[in-house]
Amino acid sequence: MQLDARILSGRLIDWQAVPAPWRAALLRLGAAWLVLIVLFGGDWLAMLRQWWDISTYNHILLIPAIIGWLALQRRRELAQIAPQTWWPGLLLLGGAAFLWLLGALSGLDLARQAGAVAMLGACVPLLLGVRATWGLLFPLCYMALLIPVGEELVPLLQTVTAKITIALTHFSGIPARIDGVFIDTPAGLFQVAEACSGVKFLIAMIAFGVLTAHVCFVSAVRRAVLLAVCLVVPILANGARAWGTIFAAQYVGVEVAGGIDHIIYGWVFFAVVLAIVIAAAWPFFDRRPDAAMIDAEAINTNPLLTRLAAASIPPVAGLCAIALVVVTARGWAMAAQDLAAPMPDRIDLPAVAGWQRVDYTPRIWWEPRAEGADHRLLGRYAGPDGMVVDVFLALYAGQGEGREAGGFGQGALMPNSAWAWQSAATSVDGGRGERLMGGTDVERVAVTWYRTGDLTTASNARLKLAAMADHLLLRARPTMMLILSAEDRRGAPAQRAIDRFRKDSGPLDMWMDRMARLR
Repeated sequence: MQLDARILSGRLIDWQAVPAPWRAALLRLGAAWLVLIVLFGGDWLAMLRQWWDISTYNHILLIPAIIGWLALQRRRELAQIAPQTWWPGLLLLGGAAFLWLLGALSGLDLARQAGAVAMLGACVPLLLGVRATWGLLFPLCYMALLIPVGEELVPLLQTVTAKITIALTHFSGIPARIDGVFIDTPAGLFQVAEACSGVKFLIAMIAFGVLTAHVCFVSAVRRAVLLAVCLVVPILANGARAWGTIFAAQYVGVEVAGGIDHIIYGWVFFAVVLAIVIAAAWPFFDRRPDAAMIDAEAINTNPLLTRLAAASIPPVAGLCAIALVVVTARGWAMAAQDLAAPMPDRIDLPAVAGWQRVDYTPRIWWEPRAEGADHRLLGRYAGPDGMVVDVFLALYAGQGEGREAGGFGQGALMPNSAWAWQSAATSVDGGRGERLMGGTDVERVAVTWYRTGDLTTASNARLKLAAMADHLLLRARPTMMLILSAEDRRGAPAQRAIDRFRKDSGPLDMWMDRMARLR
């Protein structure tokens, strides 16, 4: 058996065998990537920490190597395509830099990180040309999976898993009652916690499915079927796993079943599920192992690509354009990051007709998180018929890194506390309602609003868009987060107490502005 000398020498590519135009173009691309990674190093380090520290994103550590492998698969065909500096790629780079800028201005890490990744991808059409980009289209699209996204799906997946679990529990003959993400059985109370939502396996399966569909299939129908399987199977499998834990607990106890579940969940169950999906898909693979991933001749003779390729510029102009875009984006971000609206010396909880201020004495301590806020208020009102409502207000001079009213981990649900998310609650005056569970017997409803300028909303997305607009216009305006909350009490349900308090406190925008001394 003979081994390739390049493998014996530890090299996958003979650099001297690379055509001279490609060597020069790849050196320019490498230099541009290095500069971008250094200049936006904070975003890349933040992503790296998420890949390494958060189990949901551990699989992303493999994706850079996968992208490199996908590019190497195309190297022989790409060598037949002449690289060029293509000025329309500058539009893509400008769009990516603008996306990063919007994230930097609003404090939205996802947009910053997506922009940082997109800037690397946009350098490829700019510095290698439209034909080379077409040949590298899939690896470039696969770069999107470098962005750590998916944690936002946790509440939805918790709810879906709980519904699958309760259905299987009833089907297996076990009496059970569901309340949001809590399932009460004869063996004890079970919670479909964030870690049990199945989000990490779902995201990893999607990454696997997209790769396998591209590499192993040619048929679009077969690709779509595999992607659908990779989306549905992990959700169903996670529900079955949660049911298995409840079923086992009826016979061996909650602690033993929970310990077994952690071992199986981490090392066995989903490895078996993945193996089953691969085995089921294997007979339907329709791409020959020796088939080329791209057709260089078809790319070179494509009439549309030929017309587009006419928009070339000198390589030096392309590098200068990258520098101009990057300097503009970072300069704008620096000018906006120090914006701060004037703040009052203090803020107060105002009087509400029919209600009086009382000592704040919750059965389980509850205090929303509002990192970076310039003022915070937390107080309690007692009203008619034994109703009690807690009021939390946070006032920010501006929005940005470390001071995001709608940021991850901010708001009514305190991370690493006695409180757990149970389900969505009925909206009040357009607010975002959440039902929280404290311990095993304290239930609380919390309704959240944000206000900036003339906008009052419960939508984190709308708040982010308003913050982006303010920063783009270099306009400083205060931002508020208001949370009304109440514990369920006998004869005074939380939802009814909040509804009554809102009616008695008057127009929401005026009441918030009065608390923050903006009126």
